[in-house]
Parts: sequence; C-alpha cells; structure tokens
Amino acid sequence: MITLEDWALIRRLAADGVPKARIADGLGISRTTVIKAVNSDSPPRYERSPGPTSFTEFEPHVRALLTEVPDMPATVLAERVGWTGSIRWFSENVRRLRPEQRPVDPADRIVWTAGDAAQCDLWFPPRKIPLEDGSAKLLPVLVITAAHSRFTTGRMIPTRKTEDLLLGSWELIQQLGRVPRRLIWDNEPGIGRGQRRAEGVTSFMGTLATKLVLLPPRDPESKGVVERRNGWFETSFMPGRTFTSPGDFNAQFAEWLARANARVVRTIKAAPIDLLDADRAAMLPLPPIPLHLGWRNKIRLGRDYYVRLDTNDYSVDPAVIGRMVDVAADLDRVRVRAEGRIVAEHERVWARGMTITDPAHVEAAAWLRKQFQQPRAVGDAGDELLRDLSDYDRAFGLADRLDDQDGVS
Repeated sequence: MITLEDWALIRRLAADGVPKARIADGLGISRTTVIKAVNSDSPPRYERSPGPTSFTEFEPHVRALLTEVPDMPATVLAERVGWTGSIRWFSENVRRLRPEQRPVDPADRIVWTAGDAAQCDLWFPPRKIPLEDGSAKLLPVLVITAAHSRFTTGRMIPTRKTEDLLLGSWELIQQLGRVPRRLIWDNEPGIGRGQRRAEGVTSFMGTLATKLVLLPPRDPESKGVVERRNGWFETSFMPGRTFTSPGDFNAQFAEWLARANARVVRTIKAAPIDLLDADRAAMLPLPPIPLHLGWRNKIRLGRDYYVRLDTNDYSVDPAVIGRMVDVAADLDRVRVRAEGRIVAEHERVWARGMTITDPAHVEAAAWLRKQFQQPRAVGDAGDELLRDLSDYDRAFGLADRLDDQDGVS
C-alpha cells in the first residue's frame, strides 16, 4: 500500500502528462498501483479487516439482554454474561450495540399555524433575587410564546403553585391581547400531569374557551420553541445584569423583551412583532367576564388579628375580630374584606415566614384593648332594686283573694 505522499505525487505527475510506466519505474512500484492511485477518488487509508475479538463470543448474549432491557447498565450486563475482561472495552462495545436495540421515536416536523397554540414554560434564571427579608432566592419566570409568530411574554412569579401560575398566565395572555386556541404545557405539577388537572385549572381553561395540552414524557420537540427562548434568555438577557428585587427583574425583563420581539428570528425569517397581528387575528377573544383568580380564603378573624397567605401573616383591622373575612391576593397585593368592605390591604411579600403589620391596626388594637380593660360604669340602682310586694301578689293572682279576705273581716 502506497503512502499518502506517494499517492499525491502520482496524481500530480499523471496530471502533468508523465506516462504511468515512467511513474512506476521512478517510484519503484507496479503500474497497477499507479493506475489505481490515478483512478481513486479518495486518499489511501488502512482498514483492518474485521475479525473476532474477545467480545465476539459474548455479543449474541448481550444483544438478547438489550432487546429485553435496552437501558440495562453495562456493569450489570457484564455480570450477567460472565465477562471477566476490561470493563472499559466491554462498555465501548455495549455503547455500539445499544442504539440498535432501542426503539426508534421519530420526531415529525411541526408546522405552527396562526393563532393555534402558545407554548408555556417556567424558566429559572441562574441568579438569586434579593427579597424583603434580606434573603435571596431562585424564583421562577413564567414564559408564554406564541408558536406561530414567536412573540414572547414573561414575568417572574412568587411560587410555582397553581394560584400564581394562573394569575401569571392571565396577565401574559392579556399582554398578547387574545387567547391562543391551545396552551401547551409540559408536566408542571401546578397545572397538571397526565389525566390529572390541578384544582382551578379546568375552570380557567373553560372561561378562556381554550384547550390545555399536557405533553407526554420525552416529547421535547412539541415545546421546543419556548425552551429555545429560555436558553436565549440566559445567553442574551442575563449576562452583566444585577437585580435588586423581583419588581426590578420584571421591569428589566419587560424592557428587554420589547426589543427582543422586534428582532428577526432566523427560523421564520421575520420579527415576532411583525407576525403578531396575523397570530392574534386567528386567536380567540378575551373573555367578556372578569376572572376570579388568585389566592382566596374565608376565615373567622381571631383575637390575633392576622391572616395567613402562603407562609406569611398579614394584619387586619381588629374591629372585625370574631367576624368572617374574605382574604384575596394576586401577584402584587393582599386584600381582606368584611361584608364587602376592605379592612386590610398590603403589598404581597415574596419572602417566606414574615409578619406584615399595618401600624394603624396596632393603634386600633391598643385602643380597643384599653376600652375592654376599663371597668364598666354602674348607675345608682338602689331605688330600682326595691319593689312593691303588691306587684308580686298581682303577678301570682293573689291580689283578689287578699281583697276578699279583707272584706270578710
């Protein structure tokens, strides 16, 4: 077999018109070798003819085990077949055979029509956000991307619980201005898994008249649009930024998204903002009735005039102690009502385990406590306590008898 250098020299000399016999004599090789080199389409390379190896006798047994259990670890396979040689060599051969035994799961090319779907996901920025109590925490960002136009909306939310997921979804859908005909979610516990829907999700989807699609496991292609956006956020939005609070994060993110939606997306060869009108035209209208979303609870206010929301306690006007109050909260505010009247309103705190107190409630409680502790004034009731005995006679029907007795005597 000739070397790569000889092969190149033969082809150059032949191209210059040197006869093949002279080339063979000059290099000391046969004319047949020269003819093969001139007619070949690729450089010469050494290929070892396949032959039996130490793994060959174990291969049929390994294939049979992989057919039954395609994900069986190489170490377990080695033990099952009685392999005593190098585990590295065995693992390399198993790695070669494993793809042949796995079932094939082809992914179709998906075409997203206008208005048909929006993909929903949670993105966790790789940076902790400062909270009210001085701590810092990794918080979820809810992202909704219209699949056809690639128009993206998103905002940071306090928790992954159903109440906050639905509140955030409604806010982002309102930013779209219309309702996509399908909302596609991966198996997020706060939304649902398999055939199960989290409490409140079905009524939310019904009010929007849209369809919830929960993807099966191992189906990343069906939500690839929004997941690629999440990766883009980490490489284009996050570098060099600092955040002082969740509100600061949302302000910066909204400003950046406005610019990002105006950039041309390579796969669709257009800017999302330019396709948004066509996307909206095929979507459903927003519901004509207000949505009752968020955290809601009805409790009797105790002497400790605080109500709990998630993990935090919020003060309430102590004047309604002992009465039923309605507690409601969205992503920003906590409100408490008694018979429709607001008796407490606070900014919602994203830290955990905090007590939030309105100074006015403390003053009202001090005044009520002082009033309760004062002795009650008692009037001069001496005359009221003395009663004519004849009143009792008349009450028991004795007055007439006494009069008769007096007449007889």
